[in-house]
Amino acid sequence: MCFIPPLEVLIFKTNKMAAHMRWGLKQLLRTRNMPNFRCPVKTRSSYQSQCSAQVFCKVPLSGKGTPRFSIRQLSIQTQDTPNPRSLKFLPGKPVLGSGTLDFPTASSAGCSPLARLDLFEIEGVKSVFYGPDFITVTKIDEDVEWTDIKRHALEAIANFFESGDPITMGAVHNESSHSEDDDDIVSMIKELLDTRIRPTVQEDGGDVIYKGFEGGTVKLKLVGSCTGCPSSTVTLKNGIQNMLQFYVPEVSNVEQVEDEVDEVNATVFSELERKLQK
Repeated sequence: MCFIPPLEVLIFKTNKMAAHMRWGLKQLLRTRNMPNFRCPVKTRSSYQSQCSAQVFCKVPLSGKGTPRFSIRQLSIQTQDTPNPRSLKFLPGKPVLGSGTLDFPTASSAGCSPLARLDLFEIEGVKSVFYGPDFITVTKIDEDVEWTDIKRHALEAIANFFESGDPITMGAVHNESSHSEDDDDIVSMIKELLDTRIRPTVQEDGGDVIYKGFEGGTVKLKLVGSCTGCPSSTVTLKNGIQNMLQFYVPEVSNVEQVEDEVDEVNATVFSELERKLQK
C-alpha cells in the first residue's frame, strides 16, 4: 500500500483556497464534456529500488525451408512497493492502457491467459494485478523468497508480450463511473479520487475503487499492492480521509470494504494456510 505524501504537499494550505477549489470542482462537474478529465497531479518517487531484466525471446521468421529465428530483447523493470509482499513489473509498454484489473485468486483470472496460465502457476504467487502500464505480483507471505518468483514472472511476462495476444478479455476498473443520479457531494468525491488519489496509489502498484457514500462515510476497496499492506490504515486515515475531508466537509470517515466474494476467498485462503502449517 502506498503512503500518500503529507497533506501540505498535495493540497492548498488555507481554508480559503479549499473553498475556492470546492467551488471549482462544482463548476467542473456541471460544465465538463469529457469524462476522463485530469487535474495536474504532483507525482512522487518514494520507492526507487529498481532492477532491469533483459529477456531474450526466439521469434520465428516467416519463409520456407529450415525454420529461422530472430532474437528479440525485451527489457522489463521491477520496482519495489511499500508492501513487502508485492513487486511491480514494468514491461515498458501498455498493459491495460487505462484502468486497472484485480485478480485476487487464480479462479478469478479466467479472462486473462497471462495471469491464469502463467503467473498463478508460479509457486508462491497469491494474487496478480494489472495497471495501465504495469503488473503487480503479490506473494503468499514474506517468508517466500522473491528470487524464483521474479525470474519466472519476468520470463512469463516477456514471452506473453512477444506473442501479441490480448492480455485480457474482461472489464477494467476505469475512472469512478459518474452517474446522473450522483449528487454534488458524491461527484466531488469521485473526482478527487480519480484526479488526486488513484494516480498516486497506482504509482505504488495498487488502486482504490469507490464503493459508496453513506452517512458521511466513504467506502473504498483497496486492491493490488494495497491489499494486506502494513501501511494501509495510515494511507486511508492520514492520506485519503484527510484529503477528502479538506475538500468535502460532508465526509466524516473513510472505510475499507471488500466484496462478498473477496471475503469468502480470504476465508478459504486463511483456512488453507492454517492446514498447511499443521
